[in-house]
Amino acid sequence: MKVARFHAPGDIRIEDVPEPVAGPGDVKIRVRNCSTCGTDVKIFKFGHHHIRPPRVMGHEIAGEVVDVGEGVTGWTPGDRVQVIAAIPCGECEECRRGHMTVCPNQESMGYHYDGGFAQYMIVPAKILAVDGLNRIPDGLGFAEASVAEPLACVLNGQELARVGEGDDVVVVGSGPIGCLHVRLARSRGASRVFLVDLNAERLAMAADLVRPDAAICGADTDVVDAVLKLTGGRGADVVITAAASGAAQEQALQMTARQGRISFFGGLPKDDPIIRLDSNLVHYRELTIVGANGSSPAHNKRALRLIADGSVPVADLITHRLPLAEVLDAIDIVSRGAAIKVTIEP
Repeated sequence: MKVARFHAPGDIRIEDVPEPVAGPGDVKIRVRNCSTCGTDVKIFKFGHHHIRPPRVMGHEIAGEVVDVGEGVTGWTPGDRVQVIAAIPCGECEECRRGHMTVCPNQESMGYHYDGGFAQYMIVPAKILAVDGLNRIPDGLGFAEASVAEPLACVLNGQELARVGEGDDVVVVGSGPIGCLHVRLARSRGASRVFLVDLNAERLAMAADLVRPDAAICGADTDVVDAVLKLTGGRGADVVITAAASGAAQEQALQMTARQGRISFFGGLPKDDPIIRLDSNLVHYRELTIVGANGSSPAHNKRALRLIADGSVPVADLITHRLPLAEVLDAIDIVSRGAAIKVTIEP
């Protein structure tokens, strides 16, 4: 079968390898869609400390069951499935407390295990053990189902930031994650959602699809001033920094209303993770700052339902569909910000 394997930074190869075999507790699937994201770009450029090459990349996975290993029940060939990306151990103290997103033993598809840039792949027994293999509802396509994984991460972030009825929400970053944040915030009852980006072209492309109440280009506008004017000087109830920007995190404090919430959704580069934070703003305005780290198996299930029932439409966000042989083109498109969501169809 064909796979896209990471060998070293800048070195991803389309290769022929033997089809994998399902071991005890495993499920083998035919990959129908594996969507790409900014993390794939970072792996291509810099590698990752959890990846021991060669490794098949890809972690936003949907497909159909073709075989099951010994001891597996409840799954049969032909079942349409979506696969979690982050695999909690299910046994540590954090998992037992229900904090699966911060499991210290977490592993990931496309990192510790071969991922979805392949014609066939193995869903390891560890995923079944934490209920991380999900049935795709009837009527929902594989491509849309593959977007459940990033939406699950967005759902985790908005639950932690308590996005809800009547909120004014600012989303910084107009990539696919930012677009999903806009749509999920609306589905959770936000009153208004404002979308911010430095890249005017990308912002315009995203705004044309997700229709924020205002699109603010940080390259030619003072973002803090614009948000304050839009909110009558009050500031936003929730600010979500869906971009790897320390400056955006610092600005977030300046444009958040009293008792507002700030989600540091996008992580910062490991060589520059420190920001200047005005502690008095947090103190006197009673602000809440939360992080967001991936998603749990339960988030994936809920995200899949939100897509299937139309609460969070995603079909129009998939702007490019490419075959496995063009995975490097897909990564380049994502790197240039020339698409919203790019999916690979092996």
